[in-house]
Amino acid sequence: MLLFASHVKHGTRTIERNRPFKRKVTFCVQGVISPLLSNLMLDVLDHELERRGHRFARYADDCNIYVRSRRAGERVMASVERFLEKRLKLKVNMAKSAVAPPSQRKFLGFSFTGGATPKRRIAPQALARFKERAREQTRRTRGASLEKIVKELSRYLIGWRGYFGFCETPSVLRALDEWIRRRLRAVVWKQWKRGRTRFAELRRRGVGVDLAAQTAGSAHGPWRISNSPALAIALPNAYFRKTLGLASVADSHAT
Repeated sequence: MLLFASHVKHGTRTIERNRPFKRKVTFCVQGVISPLLSNLMLDVLDHELERRGHRFARYADDCNIYVRSRRAGERVMASVERFLEKRLKLKVNMAKSAVAPPSQRKFLGFSFTGGATPKRRIAPQALARFKERAREQTRRTRGASLEKIVKELSRYLIGWRGYFGFCETPSVLRALDEWIRRRLRAVVWKQWKRGRTRFAELRRRGVGVDLAAQTAGSAHGPWRISNSPALAIALPNAYFRKTLGLASVADSHAT
């Protein structure tokens, strides 16, 4: 990543109660304006790549160039590095640069599947960040009501879906929905706490006597129980979607 930063100090003299003092004001230009500065600097690179006939995609200082072979990739990478250093006086971050198949690289959170007909997929790093955020919001020790957890989580899911719903691997999105519902079932099970409360809640929600007793008396933890038939009956998908208003990352029409 190319970081553009400028620190400008400007000194002024003012008078307060007949006592002069010097005031130092520091103006700092950092990450917020970095994409704009990147576009201004790298517009020259865009024109150069177009002149050479390369296929490429660039956003701010993140650029992918697509070629037919690894040998061509290594040649182009060396050439572009020389162009950036000599023409624009910029240094390429080699730790974040590589010649590799598209399936092994990411761009703006996306990657591609392998095979003869590649599909646009969510990069593994982006999925890991999604799960980390969802885990934080669905911690069983939060002490928040299920309604509050779902409301806060849904705001994040809607925004995330608005960006990553563009992927061409819907099975991944459906799996994330299932994973989120399982985490919420684990939250509910933890909140019910005691065996008698769990049995009563399961029975109230339509679970048979034997299955409710077996599940309520189980020694397994909340995560294991969250995948049980009893909780699938007591807390079906429709309960989260219709009753609590849980957003879906797989269904763009869900609320």
